[in-house]
Amino acid sequence: MNENRGGTDQAMSNTELSDRARPARSLRDMDLRAIAPFAALALLLIVGALVNPNFISIANLANVATRSAFIAIIAVGATFVISAGDLDLSVGSMVAFVASLMILFMNSGAIADPALTIAAAVALTILAGALCGFFNGLITTVGKIEPFIATLGTMGIYRGLTTWLSQGGAITLKSPDIQTMVRPAYFGSVLGLPVPILVILVVTAIAAFILYRTRYGRHVVAVGSSSDVARYSGIAVNRVRMVAFIIQGLCVAITVLLYVPRLGSTSATTGILWELQAITAVVVGGTALKGGAGRVWGTICGAFILEIVGNIMLLSNFISEYLIGAIQGSIIIIAMLVQRSLVRKS
Repeated sequence: MNENRGGTDQAMSNTELSDRARPARSLRDMDLRAIAPFAALALLLIVGALVNPNFISIANLANVATRSAFIAIIAVGATFVISAGDLDLSVGSMVAFVASLMILFMNSGAIADPALTIAAAVALTILAGALCGFFNGLITTVGKIEPFIATLGTMGIYRGLTTWLSQGGAITLKSPDIQTMVRPAYFGSVLGLPVPILVILVVTAIAAFILYRTRYGRHVVAVGSSSDVARYSGIAVNRVRMVAFIIQGLCVAITVLLYVPRLGSTSATTGILWELQAITAVVVGGTALKGGAGRVWGTICGAFILEIVGNIMLLSNFISEYLIGAIQGSIIIIAMLVQRSLVRKS
C-alpha cells in the first residue's frame, strides 16, 4: 500500500516537474525569437565593418536606415495583418496606385495655393490608403475569400489602375514650387536626424503601443492564435481583421508621403516585390507567419537587416549586387525554417 502511494507521489512529482519545464522551455524559445533579429543585426554590422571600413560610418548607416524607410513602414502595417492570421500581397501595387492619385491631384491645379494643395494631397493620400486597406479587408472578411487570393486579386487591380492612370508611362510632379516644398519630407532632417528615420520611430512607437498596450492589440493576437476561440470569447473577429487591413493601408499612405518627395514620380513598376520585402522583414523580425504573435520593433530590425545585406553586397566584391533579390528570398526561407525548428522544440 505504501509502495503504491510512493509510486503515485513520484509520478505526480515527475508530471509537475514536466509541466513546469514546458512553459520554461516555451519562454526561452519566445525570448530567443525576440532577441534573434537584434543579434543578427549586430552580427551584420560587424561583418559589414570587416568587409569595408566605410560601412560603419554614421553617414552610411544613416543612409541605410533612410533607404529602409519605405519597407520598414509598410512592414509595420504588415505586422498587424500577419499577427491576425492574414496576408496582404497588394502593398507594392497599392503604393503605386496611391502615389499616382497624390501626384495627379497636385498636378490638377484644383487649388491655387501650393501649401493648401500639398495639405489636401496629404489628406487624399491618407484617405486613399485607408480605403484601399478597407477594400482588402472587406473582400477578405465579408467576401470570405482567403487573404492570399483576395490580395492577389487587388494587387492586379491596383497595378492595372496605375497603368491606366499613367497610360503605361510615368506620372511626374510638374510644379517646381510644390516639388521644392515637399522635398524636405524625405531629404530634410530634424535635430540632425533624417526625417524618414524620425517617421519610422514615430510610426513604430505608435504601432507598438497599439499592439502591446491596448485591447485591440490583444484581440489581434487572439484572433491570429485561433479565430474560433476568439469568436467564442466574444471578440468581433471580422472587425479586428478589417482594422488590421486598414492599418496596413495607412502605413502604405505614410510610405507614399515619403516616396513622392524623394522621386517626384511614379509608374506601374513602382513598388514591385515590396510585398515580398515587407513580409520578409516581418518574419525575420520574429513575427509568426501563421499569426498569433507580433513583434513591431523586431519588424523594423528585419527591415534594417534586408537593407544592410544589400548595402554590404554593394560595398563588397564577394557577391554580385544583382543577386540581392535572390538573397532576400533565401532569407525568408531561412527565417521560416528557424521559426519552425523553434516551434517544434517548444
